[in-house]
Amino acid sequence: MQALIDSLRSALGEAQVLTEAGDMAPSLTDWRGRYTGNALCVVRPADAMEVAAVVRACVAAGVAIVPQGGNTSLCGAATPAADGRTVVVSLRRMNRILAVDAQNNTISVQAGCTLAEVQAAARAAGRLFPLALASEGSCQIGGNLSTNAGGVQVLRYGNARELTLGLEVVLPGGEIWDGMRGLRKDNTGYDLKQLFIGAEGTLGIISAAVLKLFPLPTRQSTAWLAVASPAAAVDLLNQAKNVFDAQLTAFELLSDIALGLVLRHIPASRRPGAVSPWYVLAEFSDSEPAAVEAWLAERLAAGEIADGALAQSAAQAQALWALRENISEAQKREGISIKHDIAVPVSRLADFLRIADDALHAAFPGIRVVAFGHVGDGNLHYNLSQPDAGENAEFIAAQPAVNRIVHDAVHALNGSISAEHGLGQLKREEILRYKSPVEMALMRSIKQAVDPAGLMNPGKLV
Repeated sequence: MQALIDSLRSALGEAQVLTEAGDMAPSLTDWRGRYTGNALCVVRPADAMEVAAVVRACVAAGVAIVPQGGNTSLCGAATPAADGRTVVVSLRRMNRILAVDAQNNTISVQAGCTLAEVQAAARAAGRLFPLALASEGSCQIGGNLSTNAGGVQVLRYGNARELTLGLEVVLPGGEIWDGMRGLRKDNTGYDLKQLFIGAEGTLGIISAAVLKLFPLPTRQSTAWLAVASPAAAVDLLNQAKNVFDAQLTAFELLSDIALGLVLRHIPASRRPGAVSPWYVLAEFSDSEPAAVEAWLAERLAAGEIADGALAQSAAQAQALWALRENISEAQKREGISIKHDIAVPVSRLADFLRIADDALHAAFPGIRVVAFGHVGDGNLHYNLSQPDAGENAEFIAAQPAVNRIVHDAVHALNGSISAEHGLGQLKREEILRYKSPVEMALMRSIKQAVDPAGLMNPGKLV
């Protein structure tokens, strides 16, 4: 493999080809610490031409490639295998904002830009890029698109797929496909960009993208609401949509158990109101604050919410959002858990929680369910552990049985076992139980057609 390393150094420069164990280590373990692999080297190209040179060299040597953005994957999608015969392509240096077209409401960026950098560039131009995730300071656009990221504003703006107009992709043979068109209408054949969005790097490496922008909200109202149950939250959601329509930009659900972890592990966290089994965090954009307040007062008077807090400043709104966004970090500090990222029709969300909760409590007495997520689009993060951390090692060994209970409940409700995190290594085998043979055959056919050598992020997705 020394000849390949020499070729990569010639193409990128010696400093951009990392081979020392200490230099490579941050790229070899996933964010959760669940998967650790090894690599021949980690390369850091600066643009699509350099990515293409890396791909061509790897293809010539028959060496697999693992694209990696901010390494925030929750399913091991960006972690190499343990055999050490993989080249990790880190896109961190590809972090330029290429163009902002405010009149066309588009922004063109390299794939290594963090989500926060794209948001800031849009805001500087008086525009909004609405994709919003807890990891936005470290996750990168290439990874967001490769996993079709969702986040808290899918309710209003859609997920990453709906926010993308054009792509630049380095293909498995080393060719560069330039699809960087900021068009909302282009009826000239297959929509090729959709092949690569959500493909987790198995069909090529996204190197740049043209993304949609929107007007910045002139005002926002953020409300923390105590509700009796998930069913009550869904009823409240539909009432809010009927009254506010697109002005309802986020509607998050979290349990008191999830909130308790944040209060325990995240410094300066404060409970915003009365204790309740469930809470909703709702955001209204470009609506009159007085109208929001009046509507909430009506819901309180009708007994549809038990308590509520309406942020009176940007700082208060940020503090409320921090309670929601820090749940994953709090869980990480609490200890290991079995995580699920599921989606069901919004109308069946309460049914899922009832069915899965009952089955799990029967099979694993004392189990702790941490449920939270994007009730506005039917996506829940449904994470399980034992209250006593010392019992978790034995509990984790039961993960196949736990997954079967959760995922069978999802499938029975015509849902998805991966709403926004992807499949990666974590669910690559699990998906075979829930996708039809026809679907899997189609996916494998596409993989074979685009990447016949099977060198693009092997062992992931399919």
